[in-house]
Amino acid sequence: MGYHQIDPDDLDATPDYPCDRRGVSDAAELAALHLATYEMEPGEQLPRVYHYHDRREEAFYVVSGTLHVETPDEEYVVETGEVFVAEPESPHRAYNPESADESVRVLGTGAPKSDIAHPYEPEESAE
Repeated sequence: MGYHQIDPDDLDATPDYPCDRRGVSDAAELAALHLATYEMEPGEQLPRVYHYHDRREEAFYVVSGTLHVETPDEEYVVETGEVFVAEPESPHRAYNPESADESVRVLGTGAPKSDIAHPYEPEESAE
C-alpha cells in the first residue's frame, strides 16, 4: 500500500507554465491520474494552449476566485466551490481575465494522465 500527504505549496512550480502550477500527481508519482493546483493572476491562463484531449476527462474545482472557461459554444463563469468538467474531444481554455480583481486558485484533475493535449484553434468569425 502507498499513501502520500502533500502540501502543494511545498512543491516547486512547473517551469515554463503560463500560471503557477504545482504537480501533485508528479510528486506522488501517480500513473493514471493527473492532479495539480493552479494559481492564476489576472491575465493568466491555466493551460499552455486552448486545447482538447482524445480520451482525458478533466475537472477543475475552483478553490477561490472566479474561473472563466472559453469553449467553442460559450464562455463559462465558474465561481468558488463550483466544478467545471470537460469531456474528451471538448475544446476549452481556462483563464483569469485581465479585468479580474483577484487571483483564482483551482484544483485540476484528469484521467487518463498520459492523454496528450491537442491545440485547438477557434475559427475566425466571418466579417
